[in-house]
Formats: sequence, C-alpha cells, structure tokens
Amino acid sequence: MFSFLKMKKKESEKKKPQPQNVVSPADVNIPVSPHFNVNIAKILTHLDHTDDLGQRRIQFQGKQALLLYFVPMMQSEKINQDVIGPLQQAKSGEVEDAVAIASITKTKDIHEAIHYLCKGACLLLIEETDIIYCIDAGISQARSVQQPQNEKVIRGSHEGLTENLDINLNLVRQRILDGSVVVKYVQIGSVSRTRVAVVYMNHLTNQKLVKDVITRLKTIETDALDSPGIIEESLEENPFSFFPQLLNTERPDKIVSNLLEGRVAILPTGSASALITPVNFFSFFQSPEDYNSRSLYGSFYRLIRILGFFIAISLPALYIATISFHYELIPNDLILTVKSSLENVPLPPLAEALLMVIILELLREAALRLPTSISQTIGVVGGLVIGTAIVEANLVSNMMIIVIALTAIAAFVVPSNDMSTALRLLSFPMMFGAAIFGYLGIVFIFVLIIMHLSLLESFGTPYFYPLVPMQFDNMKDSVLRMHHWYMNDRPRDTLPQRIRRQKSMRKWAGQKK
Repeated sequence: MFSFLKMKKKESEKKKPQPQNVVSPADVNIPVSPHFNVNIAKILTHLDHTDDLGQRRIQFQGKQALLLYFVPMMQSEKINQDVIGPLQQAKSGEVEDAVAIASITKTKDIHEAIHYLCKGACLLLIEETDIIYCIDAGISQARSVQQPQNEKVIRGSHEGLTENLDINLNLVRQRILDGSVVVKYVQIGSVSRTRVAVVYMNHLTNQKLVKDVITRLKTIETDALDSPGIIEESLEENPFSFFPQLLNTERPDKIVSNLLEGRVAILPTGSASALITPVNFFSFFQSPEDYNSRSLYGSFYRLIRILGFFIAISLPALYIATISFHYELIPNDLILTVKSSLENVPLPPLAEALLMVIILELLREAALRLPTSISQTIGVVGGLVIGTAIVEANLVSNMMIIVIALTAIAAFVVPSNDMSTALRLLSFPMMFGAAIFGYLGIVFIFVLIIMHLSLLESFGTPYFYPLVPMQFDNMKDSVLRMHHWYMNDRPRDTLPQRIRRQKSMRKWAGQKK
C-alpha cells in the first residue's frame, strides 16, 4: 500500500511543471556576423520592425553601409552634417577619422549595439565588416537646472538636480576642483539597463564602504529601475524600520557637504534626487540653511526641528493620556475650558485623534495629487469647512483640533520628507499606548523607539551616533551647530581614521594653529 502511494507521488511530481529560469533576450550575446544583410535582419527582428526606426543607405570608401537610428531621438541637421556627409566624402581612413563626433564606440555584440541605439546613438553597419559603430549623434533632451522644489533655502545655492545624470555629476564636480571625486557606474535592470553613479571622495571615503555599496547595487534583480525607492529598499539593512536609513536630497551642495564627510552618494539616471549613505539620525534634521547663516541661528533652528520630533510623536498621546487617566494634572484655570470642550463629544479621545489624523492625511495626499492651481482649495476646504463643521457637529473637540494642528506643523518642520512621514506613523503606536496605559504606555513606547534607534545601523554605522556610542567630540554638528573653526575633525562614523581639516579660520580668530 505504501509503495503504491510512493509511486503515485513520484508520477505526480513528474507531471508537475518545474519552474524555469527565464532569461531575458538582452542577457544573451549575439555576435556580429561578417555578412552585412544578416546583421541588419537580426537587428530588425529584435526591434520587431518598429515604425520609428530610420534607415539610410550610403557609400563609405566604395563599400555599402547602412545607418540605423530612432527618428524621434535624432536631429536631422546634425546627422546629415556630422555623420552622413563626412562618411560619403571620406576617401580613406577609419570611421573615427571621418566623423566629427567625439563619442564613437565599436562593438561586436548586437545586443550591446541595440543598447546604444536605445540611448540615442546611430548604428553604422559596413559590409564585409564584423564591427558595428555606435555614433553618439542624438539630441539632448534634459530639463534645465532649477531651484529644488522640496528643499528651498533663503540664502545659498538655488541649484537643484535634474533627471539627466551627466548634468547632476557636472553640478557636483563644479564644486570640488581638486580631482578627488570618483564616479563608478553600475547598471541596474535587465530590460531598462539604467545607469547608476556611485560618487565618493578618493582620499576620504572608506573603500570597504564603497565596495559594499557597489556589491549591493549589483545584486538588485529587476526588469526596470522605475524609481529610487527600489535602490533604497535594496540597500537598507532594516527595511521594515520606521526610520529611513538613506538620506534623500535634490541639492548638489548637500551632496558635496556629505562627500566631504566621507559619505557615498548614489545618483540614478532619470531621477532628480540622490541617495546618501551612511547617515545617522541627526542627518535628517540638518538643512543647508544651518550653514548659510550664523552658527547661533543655525543651532536655534536645529533645536526647533528636534523639538518638533518630540511634539510630532508624543503630543496627541499626551493629550489622550491626560484626558483619559491623568486629568488631575490639568491646571484649575484650564479645567473648565477643557470640560466645556469635551462636554458634548460622544467619542473617546483615541477615536477623536484617529479621526482627525486620518482626515489630515487625506487632505495632505489630495493636495499632493491635485494640480497646483487647485491644490490650495483643499487647504481652504479642510481648514475652514471640514474643521468648523466637525466641531459644530460635536464629533471632535476644539482642543483636539489644536493638538492635531500643532502635531502636523511639528512634523512638517523636519527637512526630510521621509523622516516627517516616519514621525507621523510613529504617532499611532504612541496614541494606542496612551489610550491603554496612560503615561506609562507613552514611556514604554518611547523606550522601545530609543532601543530601536540604538540598535539600528546604516552600512555598519551606528544610526544614533554620536549619542550611541557616546562621542562628545563629534556632537559639534548634531543637536547644535557649532562655529566653523570648532569643527576641525571629520565625523568618525564614516572614516577609517581621523583626518584633520584645514584650519583656515583659526588665524583670523586669533588662535594658534
């Protein structure tokens, strides 16, 4: 009986289709044939005879040649003057000598040639030749450098990154002229083949960190790199944490300042933002405005942002715990106001807070998705119509409206959008803890958050540095922003050894070198 069952099981396993590894056609190399027409047929077959593919037959030194290019990606005047005309007039020499274009790549792989064709190059096929010439004659369609939309400052640079990788690297290199900036390219996506640049300082950055970043980027398996979020999720050591472990920025000056601290910047093609690693908790509360103004002003505004962190995650929870469990802590002068506000509200404080937070998130999401011309209407509708109506209907108290408004303002004070989102999400467990255990629940959740921050790492770097581990020497640019001449040391969390900065301001300050 048992043997019969085993035989049936083996037969079912044989009939069951086995999973197969699907190989993309672009992963298989197709060598260029010495036969002219065979190469043309292979390319046209791979492109499925697409209608936007242009073909131009010419004569090059008595041999038949063919130019292939995508018509929308070419400028007719440029290809006629710089490619077709010089090739027809050339009597001798190589293709590189005839064409007045700097970037010409020779390949013996048809798939590599198609890759250059999709990037905007034109392919030159010559009979009796097993080489395809990829001539970069495409037009450059890139958005001009504009002011960053999400990281605006009053003083300082107003240049922001664009979707063109070459322009972004140019903005970075213009700010560091000693030749120490190193760029390594990584290709991600079996179909899109998106070019990603890993940028670092040669003499400052830990080489183990650079190798680790490049290794993780190469392990990303995807068809197309649609957004930088794929890179961020693949590089994070703890992707299920509330806190972001890579800094997202669209300012080239912020990229340069982090490179000078020994960090690594990741710039993908097609994205107007860069990712910086490794980072710590306080990196998300720093703004270029801190360094464009006096140290006293920068320290004050940074303290305001850190205060906003505590307000955003704890203010609704404190209100819920006080009203539900610890109402005796309310001052006598204020207790009548609070009582009159809660007298006709049938919902418990937790339900009030959840209702208002969800409405606030709906309004925020709607304002982001609507066109700019009518997005301001959402603020008027949410602030006046919904806010007034929900209070008059006795669904939410006036005090809860004030608490949620202060919480939203405190979350939006944080310069990083990722950290601001993390703070709004963390307010939910704090509210549930306050509704169940009161102040004890708030303390318990807050201790869990501190423990998580202490254990979290970003590429082996302590996330809560310089508080964990405690380093008083490196707290000059964390909670406060000390004066420039006091920050002579680079951060220890990113460098293999301590490197001294040039003390250019000490002589002016009357101090000894």
